[in-house]
Amino acid sequence: MVGRILNRVFTRFTTPVPIGLFLVNFLFQRILGFNAVYRFPVHFTSTVTGDVSIGEGVWSSFAISGGCYIQGANGLVIEDGTIFAPGVKILSANHSIGGLKGWDQAEPIRIGKECWLGANSVILPGVVLGDRVVVGAGAVVTKSFPSNSIVGGVPAKLMRTVESPANENKA
Repeated sequence: MVGRILNRVFTRFTTPVPIGLFLVNFLFQRILGFNAVYRFPVHFTSTVTGDVSIGEGVWSSFAISGGCYIQGANGLVIEDGTIFAPGVKILSANHSIGGLKGWDQAEPIRIGKECWLGANSVILPGVVLGDRVVVGAGAVVTKSFPSNSIVGGVPAKLMRTVESPANENKA
């Protein structure tokens, strides 16, 4: 009885992250110190470094999606409602050819609202994705794309655009 009550309380607190994963992430992040500088939960198999800013609701992808490498050396902004799958790599800086211990300066990466980054996709330095951009699994995004785009491939190319939700409601 007590176990069921505790499970309900914790499940409400940790949703959408399963309680077991929440506890393992907590152990790695808050007790062992992996990704400890970030206030949002990070999956225990993922690495996050640098200047990373996330919007509302984005934390759940960081907590659930394992095997991700998020590097914000030149800055990274992920806006509200964006989700990403396991294995996503976001790299805001390349190593400097003049010295592998440094990195080249670039514009920060900006990922708009309600974007969806497919499994094992890669976002490279200086990319700006508009709102509601879908990046296909395995795509390597080397350039920016406007809102309502679906992109895929290596390097990523525009596959098609979709109507924005505001236009879909007009008769």
